[in-house]
Amino acid sequence: MLTGEYQHNMDLKGRVTVPSKFREDLGDKFYVCKGLDGCLFVLSEGQWNKLIEKVSAIPLAQGKGIQRHFFSGAAEAEPDKQGRILIPQNLREYAGLNKDVTMIGAAVRAEIWDTARWNEYNEGQTDEVIEASMSLLDF
Repeated sequence: MLTGEYQHNMDLKGRVTVPSKFREDLGDKFYVCKGLDGCLFVLSEGQWNKLIEKVSAIPLAQGKGIQRHFFSGAAEAEPDKQGRILIPQNLREYAGLNKDVTMIGAAVRAEIWDTARWNEYNEGQTDEVIEASMSLLDF
């Protein structure tokens, strides 16, 4: 279970540290791809394979846009000895990553956000939106 929020700096080469807690859950090799709301998704190999299965089950006419979104710019990632991964330029541009990044846990995936974008996203989340979403969970 990936949880928490971590602030990091991306270096000039586009490397960012993955929190050790996340590395334990993600494994030695994982995948980074375009996410939703302007962030990047970080998926373990198991979750990546589940995404492939689910997207592949959608008829091509309806699923081609989803396939292109998630898979066209995806990258396999293996942390170096310092726990850093290289974020490819195309993914940095998609997520607007510059220097300050926020990594969050979102249950079965991690997300990488530009910190300013993450803060802006959070400001837009009102109690009413969250309460309406909670009704979907049947609490």
